[in-house]
Amino acid sequence: METCNMSYSRNMEEEYQKFIQRMNPPRVVIDNDSCQNATIIQVDSANKHGILLEVVQILTDLNFVVTKAYISSDGGWFMDVFNVTDQEGNKITDEEVLDYVRKALGSESSFMTTVKSIGVTPSGDHTVIELIGSDRPGLLSELCAVLTHLKCNVLNAELWTHNTRAASVMQVTDEESGAAISDPERLTNIKQMLSNVLKGSNDAREAKTVVAHGVTHTERRLHQMMFSVRDYERGADEGSDEKQRPVVNVVDWYDKDCSVVTIRCKDRPKLLFDTICTLTDMEYVVFHGNVDAEGPEAHQEYCIRHIDGYPMKSDAERQRVIQCLEAAIERRVSEGLKLELCTTDRVGLLSNVTRIFRENSLTVTRAEVATHGNKAVNTFYVRDASGYPVDLKIIESIRKEIGQTVLKVKGNSQDSNQGPQESPTRFLFGGLFKSKSFCNFGLVRSYPEGIPLNTLF
Repeated sequence: METCNMSYSRNMEEEYQKFIQRMNPPRVVIDNDSCQNATIIQVDSANKHGILLEVVQILTDLNFVVTKAYISSDGGWFMDVFNVTDQEGNKITDEEVLDYVRKALGSESSFMTTVKSIGVTPSGDHTVIELIGSDRPGLLSELCAVLTHLKCNVLNAELWTHNTRAASVMQVTDEESGAAISDPERLTNIKQMLSNVLKGSNDAREAKTVVAHGVTHTERRLHQMMFSVRDYERGADEGSDEKQRPVVNVVDWYDKDCSVVTIRCKDRPKLLFDTICTLTDMEYVVFHGNVDAEGPEAHQEYCIRHIDGYPMKSDAERQRVIQCLEAAIERRVSEGLKLELCTTDRVGLLSNVTRIFRENSLTVTRAEVATHGNKAVNTFYVRDASGYPVDLKIIESIRKEIGQTVLKVKGNSQDSNQGPQESPTRFLFGGLFKSKSFCNFGLVRSYPEGIPLNTLF
């Protein structure tokens, strides 16, 4: 009886949320006049848990760069302002793109339907395989070799490695039919053989292979998968250089019953998505925030509460949030030499390329594999398996074997994981944490367009 009541309560809450959304559809205002170097997108909507991530996910999947953001979602209303550019730092002026943004974020379409259609891959025409295990040199090569042996063609894939863990989401089809693989016996065999590869080392961590159903947002799933194997925990010999770590702090704002998270690190694409995704999946609500990423450094500040309405309750919880945010930022940091491969797609291509990397003592730290029509467009970040800098003579030898016009080196930096430089604080609440309660300091700041921040609390 209690279970039925809980189910009824959840259904009623969902119906009430749908009713509120219908009565207060999202409103999107796009302004290309007020800011000289960015397009301003303002989104107003009825508030609900996860809406901030949904908006950020749409902007990120459209490859927009968020240079500034102002977040206010306290109470029943959600209002966010984003300053965005394209990948080259230009305003978004294409009317078709702007119209799509209005429809994606606004009332001209179902907001949730749009969220599920951008950057999210339905698995009807392919099979989605999720892989988690311990990282080791040659792992991607071994996984691809098994899939080729099992007559599976990898259409798209993404691999992340962090803190000795590895996670990958792969979209595969049957080699002969080009369709999704649905035979239960064959799927069981694929899962078993891939699991055997993941368990190849003697590491005690659990290896896992899952065939996913429904829709998958690859990058969010990778964050969730890495979180599930606790990649945020560092062993005594696993800590990275402190100077290269992002600076993350969490303090309590007692008078406002919230916790304030501040982040400072080198800016990079999709950083905002990574931090918001992590806080949302940890069931925290961002109800005020400020993001500044106009320079080489990114500065993010969030006032957060747990989904139950309470701030963080212990030092252990605060430390866990810090560790998880550090891990979320580091997972996508590109360590190694960047190689781009563009050629006509064929069965076994990924297996052959990664085998050549392995035979030349290169290990893949991150990979993005995509198929556009009959073209394979792949990006690999590689490092020497022994930990030494990659020998560029070896790279040239590999390029000759694969094809110099097919495989190209992008930049010579072999480690882009540089930490933030010391600079005067630019945080919204900077310098106010000297007291356990800082409401008496009369905090006032333009937020946004001349609205004093203290009027938003």
